[in-house]
Amino acid sequence: MRSRSHRAAIVLCVGALLAGHLAARGVGAAPASSVVSVGMTVGDLDRSIRFFTDVLGFEAVSSVELTGRPYELLHGVFGARMRVARLRLGEEQIELTEYLAPRGRLYPEDTRGNDRWFQHIAIVASSMDRAYAKLREHGVSHASTGPQRLPDWNPTAGGIQAYYFRDPDGHFLEILAFPPGKGLPRWQRHDALFLGIDHTAIVVGSTEHSLAFYRDGLGLRVVGASENHGEEQEHLNNVFGARLRITTLRAPAGPGIELLEYLAPRDGRPAPIDLKANDLAHWQITLAAADPGALLSGQHGGGLVSPVVVRVDPAQTGFARGLMIRDPDGHALRVVAP
Repeated sequence: MRSRSHRAAIVLCVGALLAGHLAARGVGAAPASSVVSVGMTVGDLDRSIRFFTDVLGFEAVSSVELTGRPYELLHGVFGARMRVARLRLGEEQIELTEYLAPRGRLYPEDTRGNDRWFQHIAIVASSMDRAYAKLREHGVSHASTGPQRLPDWNPTAGGIQAYYFRDPDGHFLEILAFPPGKGLPRWQRHDALFLGIDHTAIVVGSTEHSLAFYRDGLGLRVVGASENHGEEQEHLNNVFGARLRITTLRAPAGPGIELLEYLAPRDGRPAPIDLKANDLAHWQITLAAADPGALLSGQHGGGLVSPVVVRVDPAQTGFARGLMIRDPDGHALRVVAP
């Protein structure tokens, strides 16, 4: 069995090799055309659907049961039988997957905000006060000590209100409220309490390694960067002494992908080497690309989950071809095409 350090050494070079492989194939434009959805593995699909629809205002779009060899290969889980639901909030979608077989491991109770399997989605609210009151009404578990207003000395984040909480399985989620002049124009609407998903955030060990993967390899564009610290940031992330380098990337469409590198403290744990798609700590970002096969190369080593580009039923999945890979820190991405 490969050691964690050996696996890390392999996957850290995936981004550079991916960029070189795409260049060799003549791929000059951004290969990722959109972030289609952000998904997570859940323990009880019906419970999770109720949570996201009743508490957070999502709308159920579809629900299917999937099994068979294509899904084993796509997600790297032998004998997989899954219930998959897609939900929409505003213009964005999430995908919830319950593995009926085989059942995976529970979400680690001791997860900290700087552990590198950490991921969340940031849900935009038109009013932080009303959103927080609704979450308290439903008995949602705190992850932050409470809503935080980020300080004005930070030109990128000053005035933004943010709050971390947990879903019934323990996944971290975030509520954001933007002041006038910050965020996308549609985040200034007040016709609903919850408006959509601004981004998904992932903890990374090295911003440079992650940029080689996401920017240079997948063609995402850097749209923002900041360094956040101070008491408000500590209470938001619930990490004493937190100092973060934050880099936001976007595809031409869909929510952003935010890289969170903890400059301090540097004691965040790496993702488990045996993390599987049926474990509740599993998240996946689904990207649309014209040619998922461009990501297949013998040079990818531990970066590949799917051994081949897998063909599936688009009536069931919303796409016809797909491939799952992992980034330098083990976060999963599913690259799909019609």
